[in-house]
Amino acid sequence: MGVGDPLPGGGWRGVGPFLGAALGARVHNVSFTGARLACVRERQLPEALRARPDAAIVIAGMNDTLRSDFDPDKMCADLTHVVTALNQAGSVVVLVRYHDHGRVFRLPGSLRRALRFRIDRLNEVIDAVVAATGAPCLDLDRLPGAYEPPTWSVDRLHPSEYGHRILADGLAGLLADAGCEIPRPVSLVCEGGLRAGPLAHVAWLIVKGIPWLWRRGRDLVPYAIGIMLRSTPPSGTLSAEPAPRP
Repeated sequence: MGVGDPLPGGGWRGVGPFLGAALGARVHNVSFTGARLACVRERQLPEALRARPDAAIVIAGMNDTLRSDFDPDKMCADLTHVVTALNQAGSVVVLVRYHDHGRVFRLPGSLRRALRFRIDRLNEVIDAVVAATGAPCLDLDRLPGAYEPPTWSVDRLHPSEYGHRILADGLAGLLADAGCEIPRPVSLVCEGGLRAGPLAHVAWLIVKGIPWLWRRGRDLVPYAIGIMLRSTPPSGTLSAEPAPRP
C-alpha cells in the first residue's frame, strides 16, 4: 500500500486497490516499508510465489539508492532472479522505471546530483533486466503529470490520490498490452483522498521531512560531498544474463 493517499476516515491506500478494481482482481500486497531489492528476493518473492499471481507489479530499488553499500551489480542479479521466477510461475511481470526525485522533493544541489546519479544507475539496472527478460516497464519520468504538484502527497515522496490513479492507469495499459483484461478502466477523477496545501507541505518538511532525510540520507551525504569534489561521476554499463524461458 502506498502512504501518499490518506483517507479522511484514517488509514491509507495506494496504487494496488485502483489497479485491482480495474482488473477485477484480488490484490495480494507483499511489500513493506524500507524494503531493499535483496529483501524483495529473499522475503517477498517466496510469499508472492505462494499466492500464484496472474500478474505482478515490481516497484523496488529506491531504498537502495540511499545506502552506502549501493551495489548495482547485485541489484541487477536480484531483480533478474525475481522477474525470472515470477515469469516461470506464469505471472505477467511489470517493472517501473524511476523519475528524478530531486525535481519533486527540491533537494540541495549536491545532494540532488548524488541522488540523481544513483537513480540513473538504478534505471540502468531496470533497463538491463527488461532487456534480459522482456518484461514491460512503465517509465515514470515520461508519465504525464509526473512532475506536477497535484501528483504528489504532502511529503513529495509518495503519490497523492491523483498520482496513484495515473500510476494505476499506466500499469493497467501495460497489462492490457500483455493480454490481461481490463473490464473497468482506471478513473482519473479523485474522490475521497485528503488534499494537502502548501502550508501542510512546509509543516511536514520541518517536522518530519528534514529529520527523515537526515536519517535515511546519512549514507548518501558523504557520497554527495564526493560528487562536489569530482567533475564527473563514474559511469558504466550494466548487463543481465538472458533469462531462461519459462
